[in-house]
Amino acid sequence: MKFKCEKAVLLRAINSVINGIAVKKNTILEGILIKVNNDNVVFNTYNEEIGIEYTINAQIEKTGATVVQAHTFAEIIRRLPDLDISIYLDEETRLLAVECEGSKYKLATMKAEEFPELPTINPERTIKIAHKELKNMIKQTIFAAGTDEKRKIYTGCLFDITDERKLNILALDGYRLALRSTNVISSEPFKMIVPGKTLLEITKILTDSFDELVIGYSNNQAIFDMGECKVITKLLEGEFVNHKDIIQNDLETKVKVNKNAMLDSIERVMLISNHEKEKRGAVTVSVEIGKITLSCINGVGFAKEEIFVETEGRELTLQFQPKFFVDIFKNIQDEEVFIEFGSVNTPSVLKPIDGGEQFFYIVLPIRGRE
Repeated sequence: MKFKCEKAVLLRAINSVINGIAVKKNTILEGILIKVNNDNVVFNTYNEEIGIEYTINAQIEKTGATVVQAHTFAEIIRRLPDLDISIYLDEETRLLAVECEGSKYKLATMKAEEFPELPTINPERTIKIAHKELKNMIKQTIFAAGTDEKRKIYTGCLFDITDERKLNILALDGYRLALRSTNVISSEPFKMIVPGKTLLEITKILTDSFDELVIGYSNNQAIFDMGECKVITKLLEGEFVNHKDIIQNDLETKVKVNKNAMLDSIERVMLISNHEKEKRGAVTVSVEIGKITLSCINGVGFAKEEIFVETEGRELTLQFQPKFFVDIFKNIQDEEVFIEFGSVNTPSVLKPIDGGEQFFYIVLPIRGRE
């Protein structure tokens, strides 16, 4: 096998597939499978949960295939000059040669025929969505996914495609919930729970373009087909909670707040509440007519921030984990946000003012989860 291509093209392919390798297994799955065909070069990685395939155009001189240790190969390519790179397999030594201007490296390889094939998916149901839209939807929900492996189903995000051809992406961890919706082109309604790790990798690959990608579902597996790149993943099994059962419709206190003003105030108070000497990190939120007060007092010190806002309803005082608000505000693009507060035992709801029903966030007060 032998081919030549631009460093930038090669590096994008490697960066896209490298996180699909197995970690600390000392097997062929720590490598990248390189397949040189008559008209393209295909890079594959597979860790038995996620498979990633990336195809590039190159100057093909000889077809063939091999497997090379991923991280060493990637680091060499990253550090080479921004010029064309020639890669070929020495038939006698079975070493993979990498040449660029005055640089030349040879790397040990593994047999391509021993690399497991990626699962084949013939999607029963599909949707189409723009790269940019899916990337934003994942970023605006994934932070609320759980990390507890004992409740593995909630370490992923629910993809719910409805009869109305709407995609809802939902994440929750028991303390907070994030919901993001958009209209899509779909074949028929379906639901699937995609692992959070897979979605994080997909956001690294997705471009900010409006080109469409296809998401397909079949037999507890999904494929994200981005054209030159395809990601195949196992899905999480189980029943996701119905978010409609969590939403309260009788919240009595509503606040309209400037997102940046609220975010800045919370982050300043967190300098006290989240000090390393303190474990709980709670912040008290008091709503009065025309004003929100954020405060914290502990062994480290005292903090108080007042924000003048538009308010409706009764006055109240609740305690929250401030990081949950920070995560939400950092993922809302709108300048103004509605916060509807519940009681000490019911969740509060946050919505961007211009988001309609496309954005929806829920945060449970601290006493409501003790």
